[in-house]
Amino acid sequence: MDQRRETSSGRFDHCPWLFADGATEEQRAAQLARRTALDGDSEVGERCYVAESAAVFTDRLRLGADSYIAAHAYVTGELTTGAHCTLNPFTTVRGTVRLGEGVRIGAHTSLLGFNHSMEPDRPVHRQPLTSRGIEIGDDVWIGSHVVVVDGVRVGDHCVIGAGAVVTRDLPAWTVAAGNPARPLRDRRASRTTGGTGGTPRSLTRFADTARSQAAGLLSRAWDGDRYRDRPGAPATVRAHCDAVEIADLLLGSAPGQLAPEEHVRRLASAQDPRSGLVPELGEPLPPEEEDGFTADGAALYHVLSVGYALDLLGASFPHPVRGVRDMTAPQLLARLDGLPWRERAWNAGAWVDAWATAAHWNLRHGASGGGTVEALFGALVTRVDPWTGLWGTPSAEDGRLQVVNGYYRLTRGSFAQFGVPVPSPERVVDAVLDHSRDPRWFGAGRETACTVLDVAHPLWLCARQLGAGGYRSTDVRDWAEGQLAAVLPRWRDGEGFGFGPGADGPGPRPGLQGTEMWLAIVWYLADLLGRSDELGYRPRGVHRPEPARTVLGPFPG
Repeated sequence: MDQRRETSSGRFDHCPWLFADGATEEQRAAQLARRTALDGDSEVGERCYVAESAAVFTDRLRLGADSYIAAHAYVTGELTTGAHCTLNPFTTVRGTVRLGEGVRIGAHTSLLGFNHSMEPDRPVHRQPLTSRGIEIGDDVWIGSHVVVVDGVRVGDHCVIGAGAVVTRDLPAWTVAAGNPARPLRDRRASRTTGGTGGTPRSLTRFADTARSQAAGLLSRAWDGDRYRDRPGAPATVRAHCDAVEIADLLLGSAPGQLAPEEHVRRLASAQDPRSGLVPELGEPLPPEEEDGFTADGAALYHVLSVGYALDLLGASFPHPVRGVRDMTAPQLLARLDGLPWRERAWNAGAWVDAWATAAHWNLRHGASGGGTVEALFGALVTRVDPWTGLWGTPSAEDGRLQVVNGYYRLTRGSFAQFGVPVPSPERVVDAVLDHSRDPRWFGAGRETACTVLDVAHPLWLCARQLGAGGYRSTDVRDWAEGQLAAVLPRWRDGEGFGFGPGADGPGPRPGLQGTEMWLAIVWYLADLLGRSDELGYRPRGVHRPEPARTVLGPFPG
C-alpha cells in the first residue's frame, strides 16, 4: 500500500495536528502539492495542513498560518481565517465565512454563510441565494454538531456548546448552548483563577515570552539604518523611541542595532537648537504660534518620546524648549482658554501634556519658567468640571471618548509627572468607569491601545491617591481583570502587539507602537490587581508610574 496515501488519508487527515512533528519529507512534499492544487483563488499560510480527503472547492480561500482543514471537511464559497484556526473532521463551511485568530471548530459542525429565499412565487429549488456572511471573532471554540446560520456575528472569546443552533449574534465572552442558542454566562466568570479574582495565571509566562522575543521584535523593525513601526512602514522618530522603550523595559539595555552613544547622538541631534522641538524625519519644523510654542503635530509628542528615550539612555535634550521657557503666565492662560476643550478634548489634553513635559525638561536646564508651571496647575484646578473631575465636554457622537482621552494625556504630563494629587478622584472614577461601558469603544474587539490606556491610567492614578480598598475598588478590579484577560492573547509571537482595530492610529498590524503601549497597559492592569511584580518589569519612560519630578507642593482638589 502507498505509504503517503495511507498516512495522508488516515492518521494525518484525521489528526492533522500531528503532521508538523511527524511527517516525512515525502509526506511534506505531497502536502505542498495538495495545497498548490486547490481550486480557485487560494492562499495557504505557513505550516498549514489540508486533508487529502477534504472537499475544498472555494472561490476564494485565505488560510492563516498554523491552521488546518481535516478529513472529509466540505468547504466552498469564500473562507478567510486568521492564524491557528482548525476545521475538524466533517466540518461544513459554505458561503462567505470569516474566522479570526485561534478559532476551533468541532467535528460535524456547519457554518452556513448563505441562505435561500422563500418567496411563494416560485419553487424552493428555483429561489435565488442570498449571503450576508458569518463572522467569528478571535479565540472562539465552537463545539461539535453546531450550526451557525447566515448573518451571525460571534464575538471574541466565545464558547458555543455541542449541538447548538446559532441564529443570533453573540457578544464577546459569551458561553452559549441550545437550539436556538442562548447565552448561559460570561466566560470570564468561570475561567481558572490566579492569585486574585479571575485573572489568568499567565502574567509571568507572558513577560518571559515577551523578553525572549524582544530582540527579534527590534530587529524586525530595523531597516538597516532606521527604525520603522513594522516592516513596510516608513521610518519615524517615534519608532526609534519606541524601540528604546521596549529594549529598556524588557532587556534593561539599549537596542542592539546601534551602540548606546549612537542612539543618543541620533536622538539628541534631531532636536532643533533654536526652538528645542524635534520634527518628523524629513519634515520641516511645525509653525510656531504667537507665544512661541507649537499647537499640534508629531513634534508635540516628540517632546515626550524623544525626551524620555534620551532619559532612558542616560542623557537628556541638549537644548531647552524655547517656546515653553519664554512663555509668560498670561500667555499660558490665554493658550489654555483657546484650546478646543469642547470639540477636541484629546488635542487639548495632548497640548497640556507636551507643554508640561517640556517644562519638566527645561527645569533640568535651570529654566524656572517664571511661575508658569504653578500657573498651569492653578488654572487646571480651578477649571476642572466639579461633577466629573474631568476637563472638556462629552458629545453625542463620541460620548466621553475625547474627554477621558484628554484627561489621561493632561494628567500624565502634569499631575502624574509632577506628583500633584488630582482633583475629585472619586468623581473621576465614576466618570471613567461609565465611559468604559460604552459599547462604541469597548467590547467585541473594539478596544485600541489608546482607549484602554485612557481608562487604565486614570483609574490607577486615582486608586493610588485613594489608597488600598478605596472608592469602587471592586468595580475597578473587575474591569482590570476583564481587560487583562483580553489583552494577553493578542500577543503575536515574533511580532508583538498590534495597536488596535480600525484606521485611526497604526491599525491592527503588530508593531513597535502597539507593543510599547500594550506592555505598559499590561503593567497598569496588573498593578490594579496587585500583581505587577509577576511581570518582572516596570515602565520607566513615557508611561512611568512614579512622578518624574516633585518640586511642587500639593494643590487643593
